[in-house]
Amino acid sequence: MKDEVLRFLDPKPGEDFVDCTVGEGGHALAVLEQNKPHGRVLGIDFDPDILKNLMLKVKNTGFEKRLILVCDNFVNLEVIAKKCGFQRVYGVLFDLGLSSWHLEESGRGFSFWKNEPLDMRYNPRQNTLTAAEIVNTWSLKDLERVLRIYGEERFARQIAKEIVKSRLLRTTVDLVMAVERATPSWYHRRRIHFATKTFQALRIAVNNELENLEKALPQALDILCSGGKLAVIAFHSLEDRIVKNFLKVKAKEGVMKILTKKPVRPSREEIAENPRARSAKLRVAVKV
Repeated sequence: MKDEVLRFLDPKPGEDFVDCTVGEGGHALAVLEQNKPHGRVLGIDFDPDILKNLMLKVKNTGFEKRLILVCDNFVNLEVIAKKCGFQRVYGVLFDLGLSSWHLEESGRGFSFWKNEPLDMRYNPRQNTLTAAEIVNTWSLKDLERVLRIYGEERFARQIAKEIVKSRLLRTTVDLVMAVERATPSWYHRRRIHFATKTFQALRIAVNNELENLEKALPQALDILCSGGKLAVIAFHSLEDRIVKNFLKVKAKEGVMKILTKKPVRPSREEIAENPRARSAKLRVAVKV
């Protein structure tokens, strides 16, 4: 949703921005095109490998000096911003969830279409908890809770029971087959893959995604200057609910004004080009 993000953030020459999930740099580089010649972007990403790819991408380009890249979790946003001299910025962006690179190239078990180890960590160097540890050591009760709450999975109990019964699960294929055995045949014929919610739930649990988002949003507000904008792209209802409730509370307090009464959805053209974008919801607010 690059065009929609740019329309709302409306970068001007000399303005500084923060991209809390810089990934492959799509949004950040688009902002740098508009805030040149002196505007900067602080790009944060917890995944060292995807950040290394972006560093190589911008090397010896006009963006290199104005794109400040930091490998860290956005839960530490305020500390990172202060350290890098981004204490009053004109926009903060969160593009939540995982990237196409994670699914297709990371080899860490994010995709149910590939046979890979059950890892699902964004940063294997700093995070010790893996999806394999969850499915192979957590109790039935805790597994069911994760699948029900983080995955909003209607067959959470049946899947949790089958996972426990099927231990030891080593790969994504092992997990997909367990979910398949635990769910009815009609569930396998839906447009959305039957293992989607299970994989989502485990990824969120491994990376502590929802709790980190709740902690980061107030920090984003603190580093925005008056008139600065907070833009968040969420891909499932749990993330979107956290963002919606945060903005609603801040609007009632008179601290922010919501610019998107309803979340902005991707265009048909973008969905056709990238089917994964179909569930994206963009919410934007401006600091009063």
